[in-house]
Amino acid sequence: MNVCVTSISDCFVVELPAYLDERGSFVKSFHDRSFRQFGLETNFPESFYTRSRQGVLRGFHFTTPPIDQVKLVTCLQGDLLDVVVDLRQGSPTFGRHVRFELSADNPISLYIGRGLGHAFYVRSKESILLYQVSTMYNPSFDSGIRWDSVGVEWPTKNPIVSDRDKALPAFSNFSSPFELER
Repeated sequence: MNVCVTSISDCFVVELPAYLDERGSFVKSFHDRSFRQFGLETNFPESFYTRSRQGVLRGFHFTTPPIDQVKLVTCLQGDLLDVVVDLRQGSPTFGRHVRFELSADNPISLYIGRGLGHAFYVRSKESILLYQVSTMYNPSFDSGIRWDSVGVEWPTKNPIVSDRDKALPAFSNFSSPFELER
């Protein structure tokens, strides 16, 4: 398992060990000791997955303090464009985003730290994205910003977006509760 830094602190690409043969593949998606070695969160008390069809865009989503969370996301099926935005005041990359190509054929996960927003767009016919999160879901702290408010060049200008995501505030109207931890 290898952990690669990105241009946003606390956002990492985790290269997963994969073993391929004539039957298919075996991929190790989490290894406690490896995560600890890199100083990453290892407690993920809740996991879930989303199943989305082509053209769906979800996000930008995050949870706010005091139950802000680390997310570990892995594409199990399909192909998608994944984007992380820095929402931490005082961060040198505040308001900036970074893009990733995730697919079932490319065994990587994204480690998304606290104070970072997450969104994705499905390019394949269907996708399944697995989430492991460091806090239990509580709707009172569930939040987000509009998908089209941080300058991301999405593959389309008219994605399939939920009513909830359409109603989220724009980044320019968002008062961030996150501070960069030093």
